[in-house]
Formats: sequence, structure tokens, C-alpha cells
Amino acid sequence: MTNPAFKTSIATVSISGTLEAKLQAIAAAGYDGAEIFENDLLSTHLSAREIAALMGDLGLVCTMFQPFRDLDGLPEPQRARAFDRLERKFDVMQELGTDLLLVCSSCSPIADGNRERTIADLTEAAERAAARGLRLGYEALAWGRHVHDHREAWGIVRDADHPALGLVLDSFHSLSRKIPSSSIGDIRADKLFIVQVADAPMLDMDHLGWSRHFRSMPGQGDFPLDDWAAAIRKIGYQGYWSLEIFNDRFRAGSASGVALDGYRALRLLEGGITRPSASAASLPPRVKTSGVEFIEFAASHEEAENLAAMLRPLGFRPTARHRSKDVTRWTQGLENPVNIVINCEPEGLAHSFDVVHGASVCALGLAVDDVPGALARADFLRVPRFIQALAPDEWPIPSVRGVGGSLIYFVDAATRAAMWAHEFPHRLEDPVPGPRLAIDHIAQTMQYEEFLSWLLFYVALFDVGKTPQLDIADPMGLIQSQAVENADRSVRFTLNGSLAAQSLTSRFIQNYFGAGVQHIAFATDDIVAVADAAHAQGLPRLAIPRNYFDDLEARWGLEPELIESMAARDILYDRDGEAEYLQFYSRAFARRVFFEVVERRGYAGYGAVNAPIRLAAQARHKPDFPD
Repeated sequence: MTNPAFKTSIATVSISGTLEAKLQAIAAAGYDGAEIFENDLLSTHLSAREIAALMGDLGLVCTMFQPFRDLDGLPEPQRARAFDRLERKFDVMQELGTDLLLVCSSCSPIADGNRERTIADLTEAAERAAARGLRLGYEALAWGRHVHDHREAWGIVRDADHPALGLVLDSFHSLSRKIPSSSIGDIRADKLFIVQVADAPMLDMDHLGWSRHFRSMPGQGDFPLDDWAAAIRKIGYQGYWSLEIFNDRFRAGSASGVALDGYRALRLLEGGITRPSASAASLPPRVKTSGVEFIEFAASHEEAENLAAMLRPLGFRPTARHRSKDVTRWTQGLENPVNIVINCEPEGLAHSFDVVHGASVCALGLAVDDVPGALARADFLRVPRFIQALAPDEWPIPSVRGVGGSLIYFVDAATRAAMWAHEFPHRLEDPVPGPRLAIDHIAQTMQYEEFLSWLLFYVALFDVGKTPQLDIADPMGLIQSQAVENADRSVRFTLNGSLAAQSLTSRFIQNYFGAGVQHIAFATDDIVAVADAAHAQGLPRLAIPRNYFDDLEARWGLEPELIESMAARDILYDRDGEAEYLQFYSRAFARRVFFEVVERRGYAGYGAVNAPIRLAAQARHKPDFPD
């Protein structure tokens, strides 16, 4: 279900590869059109007419040719040469089959900032364009020499009042300069020729460098794009929404992957990134989740025994076996238990996962209230479903592909009890009493280049928000980390990526052969009791240096008895105001996955201040995460 009034486009500069590969990726992702960037045209062996034919075959409209630089305010003879160059670009446009040319505000050091002269130059250019049935879109670059504000650009376009001259609005140029989006209300919709979209992190740097290296897809950055888009819709704009992204990570990525991310990002913007847009009612809503229903491990029988040796000290017991498969349900807690599924089937996705990655998390089950709606949202975003053969008596649980080729199951929250009873009828051990656990968060590690893509995956598909991005110090380099959470924090994922080849994150990816779940955090109301029980039953724990606890005492003024209690159990501590966070870690299972137990006392974060301590401790255990 898509809105035909919301027309999608992307500039070819946004993705990597040859022009032919870019256009094929753009078409495959589902865009309506593409802007042809001049350098892409100059570097291809295809003529402009052949490009137009290829786009026609692919079902793409050429939405714009861009950019034309330094037209206005030039002295002679530079002015005459600029207009001669303009005429040649008109020739190219006619062969490309597009009627719109992007004209940037001048950055030339010899350009005159006289407003009347700028209007005169643009009027003459528009008159020449009109003679060929073409149009010009004037854009205020954030680093323009004299015009760097869309309000100035609109005033020039308005006063020139030529039918072939209109405005181009680019979110980066406006929002990086913090220009109020309310000012868009002064623009006439018929004079807004195209809208270009980019997000970005909030940085304190020059606008040109910021633009050329740090633009991102809507939803991946910090710009208030919902306000900006709402102001454009309010004036009645009906044209293309076109991505123009400059980002070093995307240039290193695959054209198809980045193009698909861009398409999803535009659809996210269409419905609203942080709040519903005016058009959201006609679109499949983002998926609301109410908890992590299960975590599924793929494992051989030997690996399953080793995993069991780590789960039992945490209070898990194998409580039921699948009705027909070599799959065991492990639970912790007497009511509303935490569910871990260990799949030892000799064929199927789990077996393939184990062959490639070794014992590892191959699937997650998320409880949702509206399974058909969740599937509709996934289809809307072109998230691939996973279809597997079911035995006649198996309970169908639809799923989609997630991080590293793993699965995300949509579990119907209303029928989950019936699902467990049906699928796991063979009783095994009884659950045991003790401190109850809950799934606090799941940490997924990925290639640095994939980080923004998976961040977008979560915020576009699920009704989650994102926390501020952090750089965490590993002994061997920096790790980028960011969390996504639903409203009641019953579902939380932390995403981690690193460029440092020897960081823990990178070593996990090398050893695991791809992205995946690196650690699972359980929440408790009594971390001391959990730690004592786990350690008494042989959970291999991560040792924390005494120096850390001595510093805690000095930093927070904690009672010596509390310090000694935490040191004896390797429990880390953080505080935010009056809120407190306590955490301890296991050693790694199968050199891949480790467990964390946390106690939150009004604390909303993830103990980022302790991450370097944990990473340094893990670096000392080479058998856990080998080079």
C-alpha cells in the first residue's frame, strides 16, 4: 500500500557504482524517478539519449539534472561563458528527457552579491530555458557566497516572477542553518519545483564538510524532518521527494542496499519519523511491540550442552520439547517466564545458521498485537519475509529477515500461551523458584558500514525511538553504539559497530562470519541474589579489577560494605542523579555470545561509562574472543 501522491526519487550521487548499476538499483528498490548527477553522466560511456532509454526501460522518470554551479552575479567574460555552458546543459537535458535543472546559489569568489543583478541573471537564464520548454530550480547552498538561506532564494524567485524559474528546497541546507521550517509557509506550491531530502547528525563544523561527508537517510540523523516535511505538505506541494545523500559509508556500500535503505527512509518520512504525518492514516503503521517473546539459538547437541551449562546457573531449565522437532524450550521464572529456544534440528535455517556461525542466536520472537499489520508494514518497506515449509500440525509464526540473515518472528500477543502449549507439549523439567529475570536488552554487532542501515531498519519497521549515539573506548579502538527502544522499554536493542580491526566488535564479526547477537542482558530486582546463585552454580564470570572499585568509592562516596559486596561479585555500578544501575557479565559462550544481568533503580541508560571497563576485561580473556 503506497500513496501515489508521494512521489519518490533519489540523486544518483547518493549511491556507489557505475551509472547503469545505480539506475538498476534505484529501479529495483521501487523509486519513481532519479536525479542524474552531472559527474555520473560525464563518467559513463552511455550517451544522454541512451541513459534516457535505459531509464524508460526501467520505469524511471528523470526528475532533474544537477548541479549547475556559479551562474549568477559573475562579471564579463565569465558571465558569457557561464551562459554558453548553460546552453550546452540544456542540450543534454533535452536528450535525457528531463525539463528541470538545479542551479545552485553562487560560491564564486568573483560573484557580485547585488540582488538585482542576481534576479536579472536568473531571469535571463529562465527565459532561455523556457524557449526550449525547460525549467530552472534555484537552490540556496548552506555555504553559498551571498545566498545561503532558502528565504533569500525564495525572495529572488518570487521577485523574478518567471514561469520557468522556481525553487529547490533541500532539508540539509535549511536545517543545518536552523532556518525555521515555518518560513516554508510563505512559498507558493507552484513555484516549488522539487524537494530534496537528507538527514544528518548535529555537528559543529563547516557546512560544506558536514554536507559532503555526514548526510544520512531520514531517520538516521537528528534533523527535525517531521516539522520540515509538514510545512511543505501544508502549502500543497505535490512533486517529487528526492534523496540527495553524501556519505562516505554509503559510498563504500552496495548500490542495491543503500538504494533500498533510501526507499525505506522516504516511506518512513512519508508517515512521520517521530510522530504521525498527515498521510500516516493511509499507510501501514509502524509495528507496536509488547516484549521479546523468545530468543532462539541454533546449536549442535554438543554446543547445546555447553549453552545449558551457562543457562542453568541463571535459573533456566529445559521445561518442554517441541512436538516433532529437536527443539527445546528453556524458561526462567514461574510466571511470565523468559523463553530461550535451543534448536538442534539437522536441517532447516537453524542448522544452516549453526554451520556458518556456530552456536548463535538465529531468531528473535517479538510479541505484537497486530500480526497482519506487522506484515503489511514489512511489505510496505520491502523487508523480505521468510517462508519455510510447515508440518500440517505446526503453529504458523510469520517472520522477516533481520540482522545478519537472522529471523524476526511476529508472535501474536493474544495467542502466545496457546502457541507454547501447542508447539511444546512434551514436559521436561519443572521451573525452579528464585530471583526472576526479564529480557532487558539484546546487543547486536555489525560492520561499521552496516550500522546506519540496521538503525534505519528498526526505526522504520517498529514503533521505536533511538537514543543518542555514543563512541565507546575499546582498548583497541572506538566502538559506535546506539540503542532503539519501544515506549515502555519492553523491547530494546543496542547496535554496535567499529572501524578498528582489533576491537572486540570487529573480532566478533571476524569469528562469527557476519553480524549478529553478541550479548543478551537480563533484568532483575535483586542482582546480588542472582550473582550469588549464578556464581555458586559455576557461571564463568567476567573479572573486574580492584582499581575500578576503589575509584567507585572515591567517585560516588558509596559505603565500604557496598563496595566490598560489588567487588566480591564483579558488579559494576553507575548513577544518574538518584537513579542507579548495577550490572555483571558472564564470560563468552562459544567465543561469541555472553550474558549480562542488570538491576535498574530508575535508570534508563545502558551503563556506557562502564563499557570501557568491560571491554578491557574481555580483552584480557583471549580464549573468549580470539584475535
